[in-house]
Amino acid sequence: MGKDSSYGMRARYARAGQVSAGALHLAFGRTPQSYFRPVDTGTQDYREVYWRMYLRLQPGWMGGGGDKLSRAFVFASSTSWAQAMIAHVWSGKNADVNFLLIDPASGTDSLGNLRTTAYNDFPNFRWLGLRRGVTPLFSSATAGRWFCVEAHAKMNDPGQPDGIFELWVDSALEARRTDLNWVGSWSAYGLNAVYFETYWNDGSPQPQERYFDNIVVSTQRIGC
Repeated sequence: MGKDSSYGMRARYARAGQVSAGALHLAFGRTPQSYFRPVDTGTQDYREVYWRMYLRLQPGWMGGGGDKLSRAFVFASSTSWAQAMIAHVWSGKNADVNFLLIDPASGTDSLGNLRTTAYNDFPNFRWLGLRRGVTPLFSSATAGRWFCVEAHAKMNDPGQPDGIFELWVDSALEARRTDLNWVGSWSAYGLNAVYFETYWNDGSPQPQERYFDNIVVSTQRIGC
């Protein structure tokens, strides 16, 4: 299932209408709850993180990107799963269904007061403006080949609109924001989780599979 005959992660939609085919959740750095088990010492507040995956769709793939692919978070609360920011890498709708988007969201107000009170508290997010990639990763014409997808999120300096969110496909820059006020002056935690996901809001239109391999999370550019 993996790239170059290696072992990878298979996401299998076994029937039409299936919404989730599993996920890989990675915690790192200092987290607000003991539930999270970081892969490092769990003491550092990371202000910047890169994450990369190789992605392939089964030949005959249908339905576009299936919504969720990957996200980096700042989990922010010791009593709930509230998030101070999310760097979404997911597919679009309608004309954008075959493309990846970067869609940054803030869980604070512009000054840095935490607004969210729960996981995926969408009504309390500030949506900062998406950008679309240019490669149709999820079209049936490109199914069957491996794509290298890398993203980068850097939190803003306190009170400054200088946060960064970037996306590369096969080492080519596809989308970028460098003007983000992710969290205002909020600084209680740093980036502390990355998810690799398969959640399809409306369900897969048919039984099909997609594959992940060579997943890396780093504080430096990774490359393909």
